Parts: sequence; structure tokens; C-alpha cells
Amino acid sequence: MSEEFEIPDAARKGLMELHGKPNPNEPRIIILGAGCTGLGAAYRLHQFGHENYLVLEASPSAGGLASSFVDSKGFTWDLGGHVQFSHYTYFDDLMDRALPGAWIQHLRESYIWLRDRFIPYPFQNNLRHLPPDDISTCLKGLIQAQRDADDQRPGKTFHDWLLASFGRGIADVFLFPYNLKVWAHPLESMSHQWIGERVATVDVDRILDTVIFGRDDRDWGPNRTFRFPARGGTGAIWNAVAAMIPRQHFRYNSRVTRIDAQRHRVCTAAGEEHPYDVLISSLPLDVMAGLLGDPALTRETADLEYSTTHIVGIGLAGQPGDHLTTKSWLYFPEANCPFYRVTVFSNYSPNNTPRPGQCWSLMAEVSQSRFKPVSEESLGREVIQGMLSTNLIRCEDDILSVWQRRIRRGYPVPTVGRDEHVHSALADLEKRSIYSRGRFGAWKYEVSNQDHTCMQGVELVDRLLLGTPEVTVFNPALANSGSQRVVPERRAAKQEAAR
Repeated sequence: MSEEFEIPDAARKGLMELHGKPNPNEPRIIILGAGCTGLGAAYRLHQFGHENYLVLEASPSAGGLASSFVDSKGFTWDLGGHVQFSHYTYFDDLMDRALPGAWIQHLRESYIWLRDRFIPYPFQNNLRHLPPDDISTCLKGLIQAQRDADDQRPGKTFHDWLLASFGRGIADVFLFPYNLKVWAHPLESMSHQWIGERVATVDVDRILDTVIFGRDDRDWGPNRTFRFPARGGTGAIWNAVAAMIPRQHFRYNSRVTRIDAQRHRVCTAAGEEHPYDVLISSLPLDVMAGLLGDPALTRETADLEYSTTHIVGIGLAGQPGDHLTTKSWLYFPEANCPFYRVTVFSNYSPNNTPRPGQCWSLMAEVSQSRFKPVSEESLGREVIQGMLSTNLIRCEDDILSVWQRRIRRGYPVPTVGRDEHVHSALADLEKRSIYSRGRFGAWKYEVSNQDHTCMQGVELVDRLLLGTPEVTVFNPALANSGSQRVVPERRAAKQEAAR
């Protein structure tokens, strides 16, 4: 238990009293998944001194979508371009405890490769780098959108919001093609309610100043500064968090095959049955519906959409060209490459390569959906050709390693009507003492970063033990506003003392 963490005995008993006294010989709080959400909940229970819980994880190790892998050539790869930044003091403190002094600090350098040139991100604040015709098109569209703003409100869709906010020029040149590449879904099917801090909005005066005075504007965004583990990739973080929780609370290689909500039992492929009073799940909502065998919940979750992500890591000999030496990640809206984003992964940490200083690495992300098919067999070849076409690599002879991984559920897509389905499903599950949280457990892209999903687990435990409200999953705008940068222990203790 943290030395700073003191909770009255009455609060410590709160979770036990939800469903009666648990049998001390059986784990009564089951956590499904040892990713960020499950580990956040488990560590919080550990902090409270609560012993009756068990984490079931289908994989042989912790981390989930924040895991890392070392390929046969010794290159380390993440499951996507993860970076470490946070909206929560609690999360920052947890990261410091997990990997004390083992971080590399970075100032973000992200760019868009468009019209055979690098344009600083965000695009609309750096139009001056475009060819003159494109600058004119983008500015005219932006000004027209501002003129029309008083006469019409953005429609319900992401497509309409982009058009109304940025104008036809910026939308056609960058935002439409890029977002189609990222989401792999029609933008007309997506809501815009999720956006918040995810998309840089418009400041016309600021944009005009950058063009007129010829200066760059790169300061937007919550991840302007970030940190990364010196060794082991993102997975090192979550392995370290898991190591701070007593080993007896984990069952790895435990794939759940059925949930009996009436008898409060979780059944695994190994034939085990684990009783529970409270079930905390980070499994996808549609998967949970299938495990419960509930036709109504299956129908409720049937319309939830997601994109598949393919990660292709390219390990190279030598060092990156001067044009990539300090860059963090790059966006690619055009059709001359299959990827929408590439991370210069060796820039995050030289230890992501087997021989720092003698080799380097690029990590590409490619989206897939029923609207955008991908051939896994030819994808590696297509990524290499795309990297040659976009001047990321000079020569195929430099390639030492090609690593490829398909993540079936990469991102939850915020479709129109998503919130209604999700909130109905969460409420239905909660009536059965099942609390679904996490990237796909709550199906909210806007709060699906590592800090968000970890804190969904933490906040849920706080709610169950102390009655404090969950912010992240039910009020994403507030969570992303930065107002949650407080220490939950202190907030919880104050609320308990005030009762």
C-alpha cells in the first residue's frame, strides 16, 4: 500500500458490502484483462488493501494493446505509435513508481507528408508550406466557412463538422483523405461529438498570421511533450505496473469462454469456474454480449463499429537521414502509400534497436475495415514501397527486419448513434454487477489512451469503494479538460471525511 494512501476502515469495507461478505477462500472480484484498464483497477484494489480479487488474462503476459515485442533481429516494437502523456496526476505518479528514472523526455516533432514536402502539424496552422495554389484554395475555403458559420450549424456527422469548421479547401486537401485513411469508415457515418482535443480547431487570425508572417505554429495539442521508456517499449511500463501487484492475483493464459450472470461465474477454456460478486471487464462490449449469450445485448452492440490496425515495423541498418533525425511521427494522407502514420521508433529510444547507433527503425500503421480491405500477404511489400515513395528510406538493401502484426480491434469508431448503444449496454451490464470499461469495454475513442483507460479502472474502484463519481467514461470532455489533474487519494479521503 502506498505510504501516502490512507482510507478509513469503513470505506475499505465498501466494496465487500456491495454483495455481502465474500468467501475469503474464493476471489470475489474478477477483473477480465490485464491491459491498462484491468491493471489500473487491480493496482487500485491493491492500494486499498483489498485482497479478494483475481485478474484473468488470455495472453501469457500483461499489457494488452500496450504490449511490446522483440522480433527475431532484436528490434523492439509497440502495437502502434504510443506515447506517454497524461491528463491525470495520479497516472503520472503511477508511471513514476512503475519506472523510476527510466524515461526519455521528448518534445514532439510531428509532420504531414503532402505534396512531396513536410508540413508541420497541425496542418491548418502551417498552410504556408503548401504550394501557392493550395494555400489560396485552403484560405478561401476557410474564410467562406467562417462567413457561413452564422447561417448554418454543423450537421451531425464528422464529415459535416470538418467542412463547416475548416472549409472545403482544407477538407479536400488534407482532412478528408487523411481521416478516411485513419478510420477506414465513411466520415458521413461518424459523429463529431467525440472530437474535443483530438482535432485541432480553427483560429483564423492565428492561421492568417502564420501565412502572412511566414512562421510555423507547432505548439497545439496535449502531447506537445511526452516521454517514453528508455528500454522495453511501452510494454515495459505495464509489465512494471503488473509487478507492483502480488502475483497471486493473476491468472495468465486464462481465456474466458462463458459468463453465467445468474450464478455469477466466469468460465475459462481450461474448465475453471471463478465466482464473483463484482465483475470488472475490459473485453469488447460485443464480445461480452456473446460470452453472456444474451440476444438483446447482442442486438444492442451489433451496430458498434471498429477498425482493424496493421503494424509493420521496418528495422534498418545505419542511421536515419537528416530529414528524420529529430522527427517523432509523420502523417500520410495521400494514396502513394498504404499507411496513415509512421513513427520514427528509434528516435523514441535508441534501445528500440539491437545496436544503438548502428541501426534505426520505422513503425507504420495501416487501417482496415469492411469498407477498406487490406491484403496481409502483400502488405509488407506495399509498406516498403510506400516508404521508398515518400522518401522515408533510401534503399531496400538497408532493411534488416520486417515485423508485422494484425490487431483485429484497433480503434473503436465513434459512429452516429454510438453513445446511445454504449450507454444502454453499460447500464444493462451494471444491473448484473458487471462493469465494462476500457478502450473497447466502453467503446469511446476519445478516452482510450493509456492514461484514460487506466483511470477508468481506477475511477471505477473509487466509485465502488467510496461512492465517488466516475469522470472519464461518462464525461470525456471534463476528463480531457485537464481538471482531473488531482491526486485521487486526497480527493477520496476528503469526500470520505465529509460524510
